Amino acid sequence: MKTTNTGSATYEGLGKDGKGHVSTGSGALSAQPYGFQTRFEDAAGTNPEELIGAAHASCFTMALSFKLAEAGHTDGSVTTNAEVTLEKDGDGFTVTKSALATKAKVPGMDQAKFEELAAEAKEGCPISKLLNCEITLETSFEG
Repeated sequence: MKTTNTGSATYEGLGKDGKGHVSTGSGALSAQPYGFQTRFEDAAGTNPEELIGAAHASCFTMALSFKLAEAGHTDGSVTTNAEVTLEKDGDGFTVTKSALATKAKVPGMDQAKFEELAAEAKEGCPISKLLNCEITLETSFEG
């Protein structure tokens, strides 16, 4: 199975004075503003790291959900936050870390098995595989 999804961005003006809009092919995001001010200041809008965080959190959460189902669980909930770090690197910037913090409630599951499945999900998550940075995982579990 192969899927292809799209995203697009437009940037008008150059450098710090420019302003852009980002959209997804599905229309889930449509012409959302982004630019220097949304990335490095507190202006309203989004930025690439926030979008990577949402992609990583959603991908990992789905991967963990499937791992839990494969382990025989049919009920529960999983919530994940991803904190993506952008750092100055010479003349440019580098995404250096994506820190996943996940909370789950899965009746009948024990903590050790949950942590094992979460680690497997982190390794198997397609977005984790894509990112060339440190990926950490903190878990909170309620059985």
